Amino acid sequence: MIRGWQDLSPGDRGAALAMGSFDGVHRGHQRVIALAARAAGEIGAPLGVITFDPHPRVYFRPGEPAFRLMQPDQQARALEALGVDILYVLPWDAELANMTDRGFAARVLHHGLGARHVAVGFDNSFGKDRTGSPQTMRAYGQELGFGVSVAEPVEDGAGEKFSSTHVREALREGRPGDAAAILGRPFAVEGAVQRGRQLGRKLGFPTANVALGDYVIPRFGVYATRTRLPDGRHVPGVANLGVNPTIEGVRVPLLEVWLFDFDEDIYDQVIETDLVAFLRPEEKFDGLEAMTSQVMRDAQAARDLLMPEME
Repeated sequence: MIRGWQDLSPGDRGAALAMGSFDGVHRGHQRVIALAARAAGEIGAPLGVITFDPHPRVYFRPGEPAFRLMQPDQQARALEALGVDILYVLPWDAELANMTDRGFAARVLHHGLGARHVAVGFDNSFGKDRTGSPQTMRAYGQELGFGVSVAEPVEDGAGEKFSSTHVREALREGRPGDAAAILGRPFAVEGAVQRGRQLGRKLGFPTANVALGDYVIPRFGVYATRTRLPDGRHVPGVANLGVNPTIEGVRVPLLEVWLFDFDEDIYDQVIETDLVAFLRPEEKFDGLEAMTSQVMRDAQAARDLLMPEME
C-alpha cells in the first residue's frame, strides 16, 4: 500500500491503474479492475488501484450517516485477491478537492503516478465539481500518453446496475442476500472483540461483541452468521445487530455474535463476521427469560440454515 502520489520512487510508478472509490469492491468495481488487469498484461505493467482516504463523501458531507461497506484492511485483502500489485491510497484533502479534472490527470495520474493506463467506470467523475468524465479522461490520456478503458455497467437479471448505493439499500432493508449478490460475497463486519458485561455467558449464549463504527448500519435484527477468526478458522453462529433494547442503558449499535460450539477467549482480537441471512427484526422482550427462549430458537434457525457447512 502506498499513501500519496508525490515524490514516488521509479519502482512505484508506471502501473496500469483502476480508479475509483471501490467501497465494497463489488462486481461492478471488479469489471473496472479486470480492464486494468488486461491492460497491465498487454503492456507488461504492474496492476494498480487508486482509491481515496477519507472517502470524498465524508470530506464533503461529514454530517451524513455512516455508510462504509469495508474497512481499509478488508478492501486491501479484496483487492489483493483480484491480483492487484499496488494499492495507491490518495489523501482526499483540500488540494485534491480543489484540483481541476485536467490538473488531476496531469499532476496526479501522469506526473505523480506515471500511469501507463487508466481504467474507469462508465459513471466515473473526477476533478473539482466532478467535471471530469470517462470522455474527458480519454482525451487527457491521448494528450498525456496513457491508455484509457471504460467499463460498461454490470447489471443483475432485472437490469439493475450493480452499485455501492444498492448494496447499502439492501443492507438497510435487511436483505443481506441481495447485498451479497452485488458484492460477490457476503457483507462482513470486522473489528476487535469488546469486553462487555458478559450477560450472555451467564444466560447460556456467550457473545463476541464488535462495534459497528463507521460501517453502514444494516437493519437491526438477528442474523445467521459466519465468523473468521484471526487464525483463519470459520465459525458459524447467530448474531443480534442493534442496541439490544431488552437490556437497560443507552448503547451504540453493536454486532453481538454467538459463535456455535466455541469457548475460547478472543477478547481484543480482530474478527470478521459475514451476515449470511436475516432471521427476524430486533425486538424488546418482557424479561431475560423470554429473550433467552427466543435466542435459543434463533440459534436453531441459524444452525438449520448453516447446517451444510457445519457437517
